[in-house]
Amino acid sequence: MAAEKFKEELDKRSGGRMKLEIYPSSQLGTEADMVQQIGAGSVDFGLITAAYLSSRSPSFSAWFTPYAFPDLKAANEARHTDVAKKILATLEQQGLVGLDYLFAGQRVMLFKDKEVLKPEDMAGLKLRVTPSPPLQDFYKFAGASTEGLPLPEVYSAVQTGVIDGMDMDLDATITNKYYEVVKYGAVTNHMVWPAVAMVSKGTFDKMPDEDKQIVRDAIAAAADFSATTRAGQEEEFKKTLSDKGMKIYEIDPALFGPIMKEFDQKYGPTNPLIQEFIDTFRK
Repeated sequence: MAAEKFKEELDKRSGGRMKLEIYPSSQLGTEADMVQQIGAGSVDFGLITAAYLSSRSPSFSAWFTPYAFPDLKAANEARHTDVAKKILATLEQQGLVGLDYLFAGQRVMLFKDKEVLKPEDMAGLKLRVTPSPPLQDFYKFAGASTEGLPLPEVYSAVQTGVIDGMDMDLDATITNKYYEVVKYGAVTNHMVWPAVAMVSKGTFDKMPDEDKQIVRDAIAAAADFSATTRAGQEEEFKKTLSDKGMKIYEIDPALFGPIMKEFDQKYGPTNPLIQEFIDTFRK
């Protein structure tokens, strides 16, 4: 939906000069494939997860600082801070221009048959977590073990007991029908899930300044649309999952205090931008 909004805004703001073709659902390959294509200039734009980008530019790990934001609105506003812009700028040395951040909800925890009420309850559980070190460490600090299974395998892995649950978002819990195989959903909102809108540096550098501004304004409008739309769906998604038979509940963020501290102590010293991010948003 955000990509469609970007397309619409480009068309409108350029008076019809700028047309965008959208290729969703990995039609152009994996994220690694797409970033390579954008760098080479064969693809102009991409919406690439910060989770993947953290493997190419470690400062993107900052966005997975646990409980850095009270809600999606605050995360969306954080796009405009100096540290957020500095993190985007690290992409330029890879032939990429980071334009903005778009947020696809926040992370929640799903459990097959154990109602986890505090971090200690996760000890010994095996959970599917995106294979990105900061995300996996968050769960390891709570005593869980993590599996980086591809998404298409997650449903059957829970169903057969290979894993005990997963780190997910509410939207994907519905679209992938995980409510059929998990009983409990802890709406922790412990991390945000940003994608980075990027453009080939070669393509962008050739544009006149007026067109560069049109692109920046169009993606900014799409980013605001994305965050506002997604934040407004939170209650609807929770009700849908409750109606499907899941127990949906919340866990007090204060219980994760020791894990937040451990995360900050591990990741802050590894990168000055991560430390600046933690200092800026950790209240």
